[in-house]
Amino acid sequence: MTPASGSCSAQHPPADGWTVLDLAPPAADLRADARAGLRANPKRLSSKYFYDARGSRLFEAITRQPEYYLTRVETALLEAVAPRIAQRVGPNVHVVELGTGSGIKTRQLLDALDDPVAYTSVEISMAALLDSTRAVADQFPHLQLLPVCADFTRPVPLPPAQRAARRTLVFFPGSTLGNFDDDDALELLRSIRETMGPDGLALLGFDLVKPVERLEAAYNDAAGVTAEFTLNLLARLNREAEGRFDLNRFAHHAAYSVERERIETAIVSREAQTVQVAGEAIDFAAGERIEVEISRKYTGASIRTIAAQAGLAVDETWTDDARDFALVLLRAADGAS
Repeated sequence: MTPASGSCSAQHPPADGWTVLDLAPPAADLRADARAGLRANPKRLSSKYFYDARGSRLFEAITRQPEYYLTRVETALLEAVAPRIAQRVGPNVHVVELGTGSGIKTRQLLDALDDPVAYTSVEISMAALLDSTRAVADQFPHLQLLPVCADFTRPVPLPPAQRAARRTLVFFPGSTLGNFDDDDALELLRSIRETMGPDGLALLGFDLVKPVERLEAAYNDAAGVTAEFTLNLLARLNREAEGRFDLNRFAHHAAYSVERERIETAIVSREAQTVQVAGEAIDFAAGERIEVEISRKYTGASIRTIAAQAGLAVDETWTDDARDFALVLLRAADGAS
């Protein structure tokens, strides 16, 4: 799932020892994107708008549901292979993380690395950015922290570290790349290659293809937390974009497409209705969908293919014993420009 929009404060009390570089998009982006997306056929809303403060809390609750294996498996895998990652990456790196979330995996990685010079978190949810940065500050009081409030799907200027770094390590866990369609995922990987530089590395998480029943259960938990998370997008439009959605008239729907190798999540109108949002009246037919998120699942071959298209090469791959999840270290491909 993809980190998304919120607003950040650019300054913090001096006791924090760090300040946020505030590059968050204006609230007008949400209203404009809602109008454009709900006019489209099919209707769509970007999953980046899931993550206001409430959405971030709900996502953390999703990760604790028994059906949602991704976070548990990736966290255990990272704990097991972190020493090998640190050995390959080497000392004195500047870690740049895209979409920090709770920061648990961040702290696992930083704890394993040899004398990292700085940590830059790029996160657009204010609550997640501040909470995770404070947690990192508590555990690593001597590490320079350079948090950036921004939409990482757009180019982000990174603040320089005080100490010279041997290389940049871009950290992008959670299989978040799978939330982007092929063209956008490729563009993001090219941006990552530019951020890490010719001598840098990138560590990405990839959820792997597995039986349909297990995948669909992960996105349709019995407690209904994922449904609440999805419908919070409409609640956010009510709060921030003059929306008049009755959430009881809409439903969460997530199903796996074998052909596309991805979970496709939508908000479905339970009945024919007209809803006011962002100054417009939007008509819905009964059963009409708003496409809100995809969650691509990968194989070793598809990982190598998209990496190569972005000018990257697989340096090393680590998987859990059940081959549910992969952590993949990428480097710039020889001759990539």
